[in-house]
Amino acid sequence: MELETFPLQPTPAQTSDNELLAAIARGDEGALASLYDRYRLILFGLILRILHSRPEAEDVLQEVFLQAWQKAADFDETRGRPFTWLVTLARSRAIDRLRSLGSRERVATEAAREVIEEVADAATDAESAQQSEAVRAALNELPEEQRQVLLLAYFEGFTQSEIAKRLSAPLGTVKTRMRSGMIRLRELLGTKMKLMR
Repeated sequence: MELETFPLQPTPAQTSDNELLAAIARGDEGALASLYDRYRLILFGLILRILHSRPEAEDVLQEVFLQAWQKAADFDETRGRPFTWLVTLARSRAIDRLRSLGSRERVATEAAREVIEEVADAATDAESAQQSEAVRAALNELPEEQRQVLLLAYFEGFTQSEIAKRLSAPLGTVKTRMRSGMIRLRELLGTKMKLMR
């Protein structure tokens, strides 16, 4: 019985990166898969070191190979090796993602700060309105002569001498009414503010 002889052929050499990119440029999906299998781990490691997030790194790796698929025809082998080109793509996409994440975080932080400031402003406005209401109510409870001198002094800006002339009252009387009015106003406001809390 004769032994069958098989023609001895050399095993084909591994396809070069340049050949794979040329095939990808022609739309060969198998070439893209080969390039992916060849470099996915090393590129993933590089992207992960930049982003420190596995899910983000996985997304960026997909973007890199999508870009390689779309731009393979633009690769110029006289300007460098395919691996260097892929590393440059990976690094650029990872840095873009890092900036995007930082920008998103800044926008979220700024929006949260604005909400906090708006709430604080609203609370301050409400407190001011509440205090103004308390002052108005307390003023209304003062005797007329005390209320009149306080309104002229604090709301219209008159000096004690000007108030005395305006009311045709002695300066000492105006001072006494102001002092008595302020003491009473303080007491009334203290009570009203306690009630509002």
